[in-house]
Amino acid sequence: MPEPRLATPADAAEISRLRSDHILSEPLDETWLTACTDQLVLRLQAGGDARAYVVDSPDGGLATCALGLVHAVLPAPKYPKGLAVRIHAVATDPAHRRRGYARAALAALLDHLEEDGVTLYELYASDGSAPLYEQLGFAADPALMRMTRFPSPPEDSGP
Repeated sequence: MPEPRLATPADAAEISRLRSDHILSEPLDETWLTACTDQLVLRLQAGGDARAYVVDSPDGGLATCALGLVHAVLPAPKYPKGLAVRIHAVATDPAHRRRGYARAALAALLDHLEEDGVTLYELYASDGSAPLYEQLGFAADPALMRMTRFPSPPEDSGP
């Protein structure tokens, strides 16, 4: 099995593609895919908040990615450095599934994040991926809630 490697900014387009094609409910159009790639290029640079491990496909491109976005939280005994991560994307191209690539990439990412002092890990799991995450130590949290809010459009004050 190919070994996972730390992603670089050069991997941003493939990570964005895997996320778009295999995680999102609707694939991104070219405009959004470019926007995600451009942002991820910056965030994967030294000092950026993105950390990812990938497995290269023998056919070119990536077979798997595991991407986390690190953010600050207020320190507490369980978060002494005040660092948390949201695992943003774990995706494997269908031609490479059932080979342990996602597990290997995610385990490498978790080890890397632990070395960086991250102690709080969050992710959203599909029914199909939950067993993998549970095997790696994640547990369901019934208190976790989610909402998406968009700004209200300005009211038209008229002429």
